[in-house]
Amino acid sequence: MMSLLLDWILHDRLSANGENDSSTCVLTDCMNNRVKGVHPLFPPQVVVAVKALACELPYTHGIPLSRFSINEIHREVVARGIIARVSGTTLWRWLHCDAIRPWHYRSWIFPRDPHFEEKAAPVLDLYEGFWMGHPLGPAEYVLSADEKTSIQARIRKHKTLQPLPKNPMKVEHEYERGGSIAYMAAWDVHRGKIFGTVEPQTGIRPFGRLVDVVMGQEPYRSASRVFWIVDNGSSHRGMSAISRLQKAWPNAMLVHLPVHASWLNQIEIYFSVIQRKVLTPNDFESLADLEDRLMKFQEHYEHVAKPFEWKFTRDNLTMLMKKLSKHPEPIERAA
Repeated sequence: MMSLLLDWILHDRLSANGENDSSTCVLTDCMNNRVKGVHPLFPPQVVVAVKALACELPYTHGIPLSRFSINEIHREVVARGIIARVSGTTLWRWLHCDAIRPWHYRSWIFPRDPHFEEKAAPVLDLYEGFWMGHPLGPAEYVLSADEKTSIQARIRKHKTLQPLPKNPMKVEHEYERGGSIAYMAAWDVHRGKIFGTVEPQTGIRPFGRLVDVVMGQEPYRSASRVFWIVDNGSSHRGMSAISRLQKAWPNAMLVHLPVHASWLNQIEIYFSVIQRKVLTPNDFESLADLEDRLMKFQEHYEHVAKPFEWKFTRDNLTMLMKKLSKHPEPIERAA
């Protein structure tokens, strides 16, 4: 056993890839097993084979599963003869070394716009304080804006019970619909300021009212330029929206993100805070109560808000686009 371990260590030192997390984790497992008196020693190629299996889609191998669980990986590695006997805990530990969790998944959208990088890069520059290669001046501001649509007021049929020792908050499952509203908001990227309005629904006029609330006050009213970063929603879509904004406020510039790029819009971070801290669980006495709580939270957030630590830059975008270019083209399905 020790000769196998020494051969492996020597091979790892001579590897062109150098030391890696996987080999370190397995070596640690091996040494821990020796201390504990556990005899089985799994060669690195076995660990690699298990990780390779976990990184594959089950149905590509004729297995009628969407995702692997630890138990299913355990059954498959034994059935394939990769290993005769191993515990689920050991398999989990091997996968944990490289943060491989095939039982997890998240939804995402491949960029569809052929000019995605070209359109998204200027927005990332604005976050860093640049426009067209030049630094922003002291009288130039960047706002990220959007709307959170169809926020329901759910009126629970039984009053929510407060949390107690060893008991979580209890929220009645059944509710009555109290109507819905839209929350329009704009986030000052560099100052950490939030502005918002509540509207019956989204649209060109509600968005215009939000713009008027912001642009009608200092320092935006007398600013040299105020950049408004938005997505391609119907409230502010296309060249007509750009013209409308500049006609109403000549010092305002509308900057559109490419389609399917809301994840690059900083206001979405604030909306996620709203979702966690105000709307979950959704328990309101009325639509007016929902509106009141939203606006009071906005005021509360003003006292603690700081600019977000945005770290995704133009260079990161370039690297991401190169990585995505290696994937097959999106499937175009017939209507």
